[in-house]
Amino acid sequence: MIEIQQLTKIYGAGASSFKALDDVSVTINSNEFFTLLGPSGCGKTTLLRAIAGFVDPTAGSILLNGKDLLSSPPYTRPVNTVFQNYALFPHMSVKQNIAFGLEMLDKPKSEVEQTTQQMMALVRMTEMADRQVSEISGGQQQRVALARALAPKPQVLLLDEPLSALDFKLRKEMQIELKRLQQDTGITFVFVTHDQEEALTMSDRIAVMNAGHILQIGSPREIYNQPAERFVADFIGESNFVSADIVEQRDDGVQVRFSNQQTTLAQSTASSPKSGKVTVAIRPEHARLSNSDEQPLLSGELKQVVYFGTDTHYQIILEDGSDFVLRRQNSPGQSIDMATGEKLGLMFEPGVAQILAD
Repeated sequence: MIEIQQLTKIYGAGASSFKALDDVSVTINSNEFFTLLGPSGCGKTTLLRAIAGFVDPTAGSILLNGKDLLSSPPYTRPVNTVFQNYALFPHMSVKQNIAFGLEMLDKPKSEVEQTTQQMMALVRMTEMADRQVSEISGGQQQRVALARALAPKPQVLLLDEPLSALDFKLRKEMQIELKRLQQDTGITFVFVTHDQEEALTMSDRIAVMNAGHILQIGSPREIYNQPAERFVADFIGESNFVSADIVEQRDDGVQVRFSNQQTTLAQSTASSPKSGKVTVAIRPEHARLSNSDEQPLLSGELKQVVYFGTDTHYQIILEDGSDFVLRRQNSPGQSIDMATGEKLGLMFEPGVAQILAD
C-alpha cells in the first residue's frame, strides 16, 4: 500500500545541518500493523510525519497505492493521525469529538450519526457518549481519539506513541485493544514506538531504526530470533555478546571457537565475517547450565542471583571478564542451591546463537 523510496530529510544547512532520515526505503502492505521502532532521535516520527504530510522531505518519494503523496496537502490525504497527546476537544462530549471530523467533511447528518454510533461501539464507549472528555480517564480518552481518527475510514492510520502516557497495566490492555481494532477495521496501521515489548506484542512486521536508517525489517519473531546486527540484538530484548574466533566455514554452518571449545553455529548473518574474531549473540533464555558429563562451551563464576517472580536471572562473569546473564523460568518448589562465586558451565544449542556484524 505504501512505498517509500530513498527518503531523506535534512534539517538546517551547512555545518549545523542534521540528517533525520538518510535514504530510507520501505514498503508497507495493505491491512498490516507495521511498527517503526527505535530510540529517541532515530527518525521514526519524522518518517511518520512525512507520510502524514506534516514534514516535507528533502529528497525521495512516498506512494500510496501507486499515487504520489508528496504533491497532496495533508488534509487531502486518505491518512489520519493519532498523536501522543490525543488532541481532543475538552469542551465537547465523547460523541461530539468522534463526529467532528465527519462534520468537517460535510457528511450527511444521518451518515454522521450512524458512523459515530459504530465507532463508539467499536471502541466500547457507547455508554459514555454524553460525557465530556475532561471527565473520562486517559485510557478512555485514547479510545475516543482512535474512534475519531477511524471514523472517516482512512486508508492508513498513523499512531505516534499513543500509549506512552498510560500506566503499565492500562498500556498492556490497550496493546491488545489496538491490535483488535486493526484486525476489525482492516485499515493499515503505522505505529511509532521506542518500546520493544509493545512492538513485539502488536506488530505484523517491525522496522528497527537508528540514526536515520532502517537497520532491519521483519516479523517480531524474525527480529527477535535473527537480529541482523549488534544494535538490533541489543535494542530488542536482552542479549549476551560473546567473543569467538571463526575456525572454518562448513556446509552445515560456521565453526567457531570459544574460550573452552569449538562448535558449529547453524545460523549466521549474510554480512558476518568469513574469518577472524566475531561477536556471537545469545539470548539469556536460550542458555542453560551444563551437566556434569558435558564439556561446557563457556565457563564462569556466579556473581549474583536475581528473582523476578516468573523467572530467575543468574549473572555470571565469564573467564574473559565479560558478563553473561542466564534466565531460567521458575516452577513451584524450585530451589536455588548455588552460591555466589561457584564455578558454572554454560551450554546453548547452535541454532539459537547469531554471528553478528558489528
